[in-house]
Amino acid sequence: MTATPYATADPPKAGPPAPITKAERSLAPDIARGGMLLFIALANVPIHLWGMGVDKYGHNTGQSLADHIALFIEQLVIAERSRPMFAILYGFGIAVMASRMFARGMEPKAVRKLLRRRSWWLLLFGFIHAVFLFMGDILAPYGAMGLIVLAFVHLSDKALKRWLWGSIAYVVLIGNVMMAFFFTAGSGTGPPPADPGLPPYVEQMILGALASPVGSLALVVTGTFFPLIIAGMMLQRAGWLNHPEDHLPQLKKVFLSGMAVNVLSSLPVALIAIGAWEPSTGLWRGAVYLTLLGGLYAGLGYICGFALLAHKLRGYGRKGLPGALAAVGERSLTSYLLQSIIMAPLLTAWGFGLGEDLGYLGAFGVAFAAWATTVVIAVLMDRAGKRGPFEVLLRRLTYGRKRS
Repeated sequence: MTATPYATADPPKAGPPAPITKAERSLAPDIARGGMLLFIALANVPIHLWGMGVDKYGHNTGQSLADHIALFIEQLVIAERSRPMFAILYGFGIAVMASRMFARGMEPKAVRKLLRRRSWWLLLFGFIHAVFLFMGDILAPYGAMGLIVLAFVHLSDKALKRWLWGSIAYVVLIGNVMMAFFFTAGSGTGPPPADPGLPPYVEQMILGALASPVGSLALVVTGTFFPLIIAGMMLQRAGWLNHPEDHLPQLKKVFLSGMAVNVLSSLPVALIAIGAWEPSTGLWRGAVYLTLLGGLYAGLGYICGFALLAHKLRGYGRKGLPGALAAVGERSLTSYLLQSIIMAPLLTAWGFGLGEDLGYLGAFGVAFAAWATTVVIAVLMDRAGKRGPFEVLLRRLTYGRKRS
């Protein structure tokens, strides 16, 4: 096994696993998580909208010019970018936990056992989230993928690189082809018609209970984010996020090239979204394939950009803007779930119903406000010295009461 750098200034002491203290935490990963959650909110909010017709590509009709501009920007630089970012940071987090446990003298089998338990709990968290709040949950799929990638935590850098290139080949040739078909199948028909005999919330629960396992299985079978999870593990070993000051040329190169790929790969679907291009089904699927493929590298580019931002703002420490983003990043699980707790009841038909006929610009405004609310809550918790409640719960379920 290759020794890996820690996410802290000093290696942890021997003994049972312990939470990373604020003084030990690296700033760049937390800033990246905080920024990523804004992307997630903007990408997820259209799922809560209802009451409108949809075009043959699945976009809401009856939109104003301002709505079209907002949707064009979202499709150009945000859509299908938040999940790749999440995958990279998820892999990074797995590597951090594994490296700290290895440093405490734990055997690979014991490390994998704890990570397996954590993944199963993430699956359950995600299922509950999908059933009761948001059928587009991402926790369960990543929990499912975590059950597989935990086998990689003890591999050498050379072996990990082989898995990276092998998984990239699978995704390019098979996985993203399947995903493009999934994304374009049935679009234009709108959401399933409501059963007049079922209350809207019961329908939400049924759809969520179906979407969670199906979505998890689909992402595992397509392997879409396995390369990115492995890339996140490799970033942790290389120290790109832990110590961005030592890797500035590489970070700048990946960031700039990632942003170029970002725009070029998503431009066709952005034009489709605003009705500027109406391609055939085959070309549409090709455009979706292109944005899915480009999004994988764009997600890496965004992560490198947040690392550069953390380096640039290093003089502020955990104060001001970097401190606010880092506070959210430290509580990313809680903040992610809070977004649904805020947006779903406000917008959905089973809640206050404010998403009925709401345009894209208004929806993105709600998403930004929801994210900003989580920032305020995270900062207040940070000042009070409180960890995120869902982070505390997940850790207790993973490690047990005595080690939490």
